[in-house]
Amino acid sequence: MTGPESKPEASLKDLAARSTRRFAESRDVTPLLGELGLQAEGGLEPTATVEAGRLLDTARQLRARGFMLLDIVGVDYTRYPTPRPAPLAVLYSVAHPGDHRRLFLRVWLAEGQDVDSLFSVWKAANYLEREVYDLLGVEFTGHPDLRKVLTPDDLEGHPLRKDFPLGETPTLFRDGRFLDPAAFRAGLSGQQRGLTGYRGELRRGERRREDIVPPLMPEGGPK
Repeated sequence: MTGPESKPEASLKDLAARSTRRFAESRDVTPLLGELGLQAEGGLEPTATVEAGRLLDTARQLRARGFMLLDIVGVDYTRYPTPRPAPLAVLYSVAHPGDHRRLFLRVWLAEGQDVDSLFSVWKAANYLEREVYDLLGVEFTGHPDLRKVLTPDDLEGHPLRKDFPLGETPTLFRDGRFLDPAAFRAGLSGQQRGLTGYRGELRRGERRREDIVPPLMPEGGPK
């Protein structure tokens, strides 16, 4: 369709395209990586490899530029289908709250290699590093209180390691709760009665005895 009626629609499309382009340019971290002396990896999200010895200094530079720490995760690459630089890696997700730039830092680690704690830069690293220590076994040098945060103190191994045995065994959490795998599945699906008590029955839509008040049940049933 041509004529005067098509001009406003075309103008809106051009405006949307320009806005999208400006937003993408504002989130471009290429200049930032150049300032930090980092090389970008290929991938959907901007990711840069940082040597373990440079991590603390890099974090300080990012903090000085207004970046905040969002998350820390550990990855075991020992059974990855293609060769990796090292068997373990720790990924740091940082973002700038003002201009919405986001960057991932990847530190490759050999088996048993430590990495500096970022607690002195971002206090949010406290529990995030403890979780990676607990689930992957990576130790963070300089952490003020590096203890397990999820699994029991006497648990051998780290659940996110590829060599950690998988099995149908109850898990004891730090607060004393047990998680039985079969009961947990039944509670989600409601296909087995008697394992999960009220949760399975309510999810199946069965009538519940009025004199049985399930613990920690929100008003109106499961949400």
